Amino acid sequence: MRDFTRTAEPAGAPPAGVEGTGRRFVVQRHRARRLHYDVRFEIDGVLVSWAVPKGPTLDPAARRMAVHVEDHPLEYEDFEGVIPHGQYGGGDVIVWDRGTWEPYKSDDPAAEVAGGLLHAELYGERLRGKFLLVRRDGGARDGKEQWLMLHKKDEHAVDGWDAEDHPTSVVSGRTNDEVAAAPDRLWRSGVPASEAEVETHPAAPQVDGPSDDELAALDDLGASGTWEVFGRRLRVTNLDKELFPGRDDEPPVTKRELLRYAARIAPVALPYLAGRALNMHRFPQGAATAGFWHKQLPDHAPDWVPRWDRPDVDPGESTTYLVVDEAAALVWPANFGALEWHAWTSRTSAPDLPTYALVDLDPGPSTAWDDLVLLARLHRDAFEHVGVRAFPKLTGRRGIQVWVPVTVGPSFDETRAWVERLSRTVGKVVPDLVSWRWEVRERGGQARLDYTQNAVNKTLVAPYSPRAAAGAPVSAPITWDELDAEWLRPDAFTVRTVLERVAERGDPFRGALAGDQVLPPLR
Repeated sequence: MRDFTRTAEPAGAPPAGVEGTGRRFVVQRHRARRLHYDVRFEIDGVLVSWAVPKGPTLDPAARRMAVHVEDHPLEYEDFEGVIPHGQYGGGDVIVWDRGTWEPYKSDDPAAEVAGGLLHAELYGERLRGKFLLVRRDGGARDGKEQWLMLHKKDEHAVDGWDAEDHPTSVVSGRTNDEVAAAPDRLWRSGVPASEAEVETHPAAPQVDGPSDDELAALDDLGASGTWEVFGRRLRVTNLDKELFPGRDDEPPVTKRELLRYAARIAPVALPYLAGRALNMHRFPQGAATAGFWHKQLPDHAPDWVPRWDRPDVDPGESTTYLVVDEAAALVWPANFGALEWHAWTSRTSAPDLPTYALVDLDPGPSTAWDDLVLLARLHRDAFEHVGVRAFPKLTGRRGIQVWVPVTVGPSFDETRAWVERLSRTVGKVVPDLVSWRWEVRERGGQARLDYTQNAVNKTLVAPYSPRAAAGAPVSAPITWDELDAEWLRPDAFTVRTVLERVAERGDPFRGALAGDQVLPPLR
C-alpha cells in the first residue's frame, strides 16, 4: 500500500465546495512512464482507483483494460500539476473529468469491488451514463488486478467515442504539455501529507513603502527609542552608531541610515525574501569588524516577527528561522545587526526543492575585473544559446552572480549538475581564467565558477542586500546590456544610491520571480 508520508498524496477530510449530489469521482490524465487515465471513485472515505491506459469511453462496443491500483485520499481529487521525477507516479497530471456517481445495483460499492464487479452511474462533464468495471479471470499481473471498464448501451452511449479526442483539463482548459511547462502545483515526498501540496509560483507580496511621517519619526528619535513603522512597534537602539566606514570622502553610514534604507527598500526586496528562511550575517560592531552567521531566531524576537520551524533538524542545527513575510520584518534584522541578508533559494513550503539555479562568478586574487565581466558575458551568450532566462546581479563586493528561475520540481542535485555542466562549457572557452579547485590557495589566483551553492541551506546574498564594506554597497541587479557599461563595478551602488536607480529604471530582477521555467537538457 502507498505510504502517504513518502508519496506526498495527503490524507484527511474531503475538500469543500463539490457541486452536485452523491459520491465524487475524478479522472486524471497522467503522463508518467506511460500515458494513462486514473479513474477514481469515492468509496468509504477514499478514492478507489484504476489506471486505464487508453482512457474510459462512451462507446458500448469498446472494452478498456483497467489496472486496479492503490486507493488514494480524497484530497488528491483536484490535483493538477507535476509530481517530481523520481517519485512515485512522477509526471504531469490534469483533471480530465470530474463529477458525482452512484452505484446502480447495490448500496455497498465496496462489496462490489471486493466481488470483482462494480456498477457505477456517472454524472461528469465528459463521462455520463452507466459504466461497469469487471475483474478479469486469471488473477493479478505484477501484483495488480486486471479489470475491464465498459459503458452500458444507454442514452449516453456514443459509438467510436475516444478520450484522446478531448485532451484538455475540465478545470483549467490546459493540456498536459501546458501544465508540464508551467505547473501551478506539485506533490512532493518526504514531508507530512498535509504539507505535500506546493504552489510553484505564489504571488509576490505587494506593500507600500514607509510614509513621510514614519521616516520623520525615525529622524526625530534620539540614540534609542520606539519606532512605529509598517504598523509595528520596534525597539531600536544605537541609532547613531557608525556601521559602515565612509567611502570616496563620504561620511560613514549610521545604523539610523541602515534602518531607513531597510524600510524604503522593503517593497522592492520583499518578493525575493518572503516565504524563505533568512540566514543573517551579523556585524553588531560594524562592517569594519569580524562578522558571524546567525541563523537561529533569538528568543527575544517580538512575537509578531514571522518565523519557520525547520522540521527534522539534526542536533546542534538551527531550529527556527526568521522569514521576512512582511516589511517590518526586514527592519527588525537590520536593527539586530544583520548588515547582510541571505535568503534560502528554496521556500519553507518545500525546503528541499530550489526555485533558482545559481551561478556564482567568484574572482580570484589575480582576476581582473575585465576578465570577470568577460566570464559573465560568456554566460550571457550560453544562456541565450540554450534559451534560458537568467538574471545577473552585482555582489556588492568583488563578483557577479546569475540567478536562473526554475519551476519547483528539480532537486538541488539536479540544478547543481545543470549549472556545473553549463559553467564547465563556458570555462573551456577561457581555460586560463578559470580554476575548478575547491581550495582558494590551490586556484593560482584564478576565478572559480562556483556551482556548489546549489544546495539546501546554502545561500547567495539577496537582491538589494547591503554588504559589510565601506560605503554600504548593495548587491544590485543589473541588465545584461549593462555588462558593457563603462561605469560597471561590483560595488557600483550603495544604500544611498540604489533607491534612486530603482525609481528611475525599475527593478531589472523582477523577471526572476516568474518560477515557470524548465531547464532544458544540455548536450
